[in-house]
Amino acid sequence: MKKPAGGQEAAWPDLFGPNLGYVVEMYEKYQEDPESIDPEIRGYFDQGFIPEIPQSTISVASTQSTGAQGYSPDKVAAALMMAEHIRAYGHLSADVFPLKNMSYSDPRMDEKEWGLTAGDLAQIPAKLISPNAPDSVKNGADAMEHLKKVYTNTISFQFHHVHDIEEKNWLRRKIENGSVSTPLHVRKKTSLLKRLTETEEFERYLHRTFVGQKRFSIEGLETMVPLLDEVIAESVHDGVETVNIGMAHRGRLNVLAHVLGKPYEMIFAEFQHAPNKELVPSEGSIGINYGWTGDVKYHLGLDRQIKSDNTKRVRVTLANNPSHLEFAGAVVEGFTRAAQDDREAPGYPEQTPAKALAILIHGDAAFPGQGIVAETLNLSRLSGYNTGGTIHVIANNTIGFTTESSDSRSTRYASDLAKGYEIPILHVNADDPEAVVAAARLAAEYRTVFGKDFLIDLIGYRRYGHNEMDEPMTTNPQMYKLIRQHPTTCTLYAEYLLKEGIMDTAKKEEIDKAVADKLSAAYEKVPAESTHEMEETNPPEIIENGLPQIDTSVKIDRLKKINEDLLIWPADFKVFGKLDKILKRRQGAFDENGKVDWGLAETMAYATILADGTPVRLSGQDSERGTFAQRNIVLHDSETGRQFSPLHTLPDAKASFDVHNSPLSEAAVLGFEYGYNVFSPETLVLWEAQYGDFANAAQVIFDQFIAAGRAKWGQKSGLVMLLPHSYEGQGPEHSSARFERFLSLAAENNWTVANLTTAAQYFHILRRQAAILNQETVRPLVLMTPKSLLRHPLVASNPEEFSKGSFQAIIREPKLNTEPSKVERVVMCTGKVAVDLSEKADAEKQDFIEVLRIEEIYPFPLEELREKLANFENLKEIVWVQEEPKNMGAWTFVEPRINEAAGNGLQVRYIGRRRRSSPAEGDPVIHKMEQARIIEEALTK
Repeated sequence: MKKPAGGQEAAWPDLFGPNLGYVVEMYEKYQEDPESIDPEIRGYFDQGFIPEIPQSTISVASTQSTGAQGYSPDKVAAALMMAEHIRAYGHLSADVFPLKNMSYSDPRMDEKEWGLTAGDLAQIPAKLISPNAPDSVKNGADAMEHLKKVYTNTISFQFHHVHDIEEKNWLRRKIENGSVSTPLHVRKKTSLLKRLTETEEFERYLHRTFVGQKRFSIEGLETMVPLLDEVIAESVHDGVETVNIGMAHRGRLNVLAHVLGKPYEMIFAEFQHAPNKELVPSEGSIGINYGWTGDVKYHLGLDRQIKSDNTKRVRVTLANNPSHLEFAGAVVEGFTRAAQDDREAPGYPEQTPAKALAILIHGDAAFPGQGIVAETLNLSRLSGYNTGGTIHVIANNTIGFTTESSDSRSTRYASDLAKGYEIPILHVNADDPEAVVAAARLAAEYRTVFGKDFLIDLIGYRRYGHNEMDEPMTTNPQMYKLIRQHPTTCTLYAEYLLKEGIMDTAKKEEIDKAVADKLSAAYEKVPAESTHEMEETNPPEIIENGLPQIDTSVKIDRLKKINEDLLIWPADFKVFGKLDKILKRRQGAFDENGKVDWGLAETMAYATILADGTPVRLSGQDSERGTFAQRNIVLHDSETGRQFSPLHTLPDAKASFDVHNSPLSEAAVLGFEYGYNVFSPETLVLWEAQYGDFANAAQVIFDQFIAAGRAKWGQKSGLVMLLPHSYEGQGPEHSSARFERFLSLAAENNWTVANLTTAAQYFHILRRQAAILNQETVRPLVLMTPKSLLRHPLVASNPEEFSKGSFQAIIREPKLNTEPSKVERVVMCTGKVAVDLSEKADAEKQDFIEVLRIEEIYPFPLEELREKLANFENLKEIVWVQEEPKNMGAWTFVEPRINEAAGNGLQVRYIGRRRRSSPAEGDPVIHKMEQARIIEEALTK
């Protein structure tokens, strides 16, 4: 039996054993007259519990006499166990495989396996076996058949892994009372056939017209389109205003055409290689963008206003997606949270989950195969990342590229991963359109009621190979023999409607002709390929020109006032003693002789950005405190544990400040934050790696989305990535953010890559980033951030550095400041090694050296460097110094650019570690020796 919730757990086990028959009898009486049974027992049943009798308590061979009701308690116990078995395992016997090639027959679905006969069941009241069965179910035998029907039909259910009893009973009630499979109206059936005809004929038209071109067709899963239609319509009815969809390439063109309303002529033009932008109608279009390099047609997304169910308008976005399949799911979750958050008021944003819905369409091989799926599912109930429930659809064609299910996963179902997150699962036969629509309705309603994820495993097949040029018979002959003999879903449904008299042949032919005419008319609008020249794929001029100079200074009086406000918290709020002292040291930081460290500079940047009306969102594994205890932007009461952030109560703040510690994930969280920023471009969104070294766990997001998204898709982002990076003897996994990888991806002004050495520089670059948000010049910002330097006195800045000027791409070493005519060696460097050099710099000993810190590596400040080098008339050599190995860091990127800037035959020389396969030494003693050698060589003749 199930244990009840809330304080009665101890009493419940006493109802087993000798009291079992009594409990069964009491349950029957409860069904007829709840007031007639003991109040304590009634309390259990009032919570929705029904007996679930363990096998060990049943003696199916028992010959005990029947009870007063005319049936044996043992027979009732066996019947209840059988009923619960059907509920739990009926899906194994369900008719959910269109090809009938994976069917399973469970012998325990037969009453004989439980020591029962049809006569035994007929004596048991129906409501005892299925309390929610319709009134047409008259006795136990009918009830058992009813359970078999609803749990083993073309739609089956898995929800026993859901722990919440309210959700479990809600699902059971919906399934067993027949409301899930409410018959469709004749008009709905006709509309459904028309939709299937559109979906099927669109694919056939592409197949005939553009022979040999890839399209990754939906065929075999055509019902995915009406499924999405129904989910969107039901959700909009419940208040959703924005729907964000993530999916891979399979069926994508069909979803674009029929769910988002992308015009056929635009899709045809993409196949024809003809210009397509002028073919897009302006009505209802809010964002059809392309980058200058573009992408293949089945990766492109769309953002449009559509009419749902011919009533309300809803914004529907299909996210751009590379071939990395499931990675777009995290991005779409970020889209959706951004659509739900109200960022206009100070404090945490107010989230309204009912405003926006995420739909993620997964592949059956990718869902269990790619780790990003589990990372993204784990976000679903976390306060900083939940989106009020995502509807997941597995587009299950029971095969990967050529790999069949038995070789691609260790679980029975592609959906089994979701069980670990207590997500209800429906398996539905894609050849039964009405069952698919029913599944969509249940999913949408569950999300509305409980605000949690739901999964539909849409089981079909793939009519062609992985793409339309692939021959699947070479690798999957048995499956494809079945597929080639199998009628299409549209054909099967049309035959059903004709047989039932719901439609006649003339009406079917009318639908077919209307669809065919529409496709032909659209194709006629497409210009001939030969009449158009291909355009060059270069970035717009505003991108190529780089960022303008922006004054990011803030008046000193304003800075002082903000600093004072940041040190105010409620009178009854007890900050931990040591932290209280540390924070109070910030008082006077902006006085005449004050110093501002990295942590305070960052907080001041956020505070001034909020005062300018720009929302800020920051997340990472330890972002509230900071991995190195430098931030402490969220305070905890040392006695009660309650939280408080001074950034939420600043008098001048005009927008929200959102900060969250993230789960131990890089890929999903970074993808989420990227999506959040893309969908809310007015927000300064920052993601911080615990150590920059771990950013490579999110390499797909960097490579496919952040670095190339604008060039491929016209998708703008101003995301900031904070990557702790510096060599301090902590070994290979706590040294390098792989600086070189970001530089190898740097081109076309796609992002800014910087490695800073002062707190003021950090302040100014954050404010500059906030200033370009929502502008054409916007681009992501990759920052190598410090670790030990966070509190280093040489990194702290004077107050006037905040109240004057702006970010500088190159700064001079202040301790040397050699006269230009005496400079014989220019040492160039970036990041922490510049501070190491500064510690050892001596104006008397190094009177022949100028040290230039290259703070912004990309875009490289070529002209500025050329001007500075031109001042040194007696320059004999240029040296690049770095702490990373020679094949890492910035060396290979800066070397040709420095040589170009020098221009007079001087060659830049390298000082640093030799080429290595590992980024750093594991022994701190060896590290210090190497670091000392590098600094000594750089500063000595």
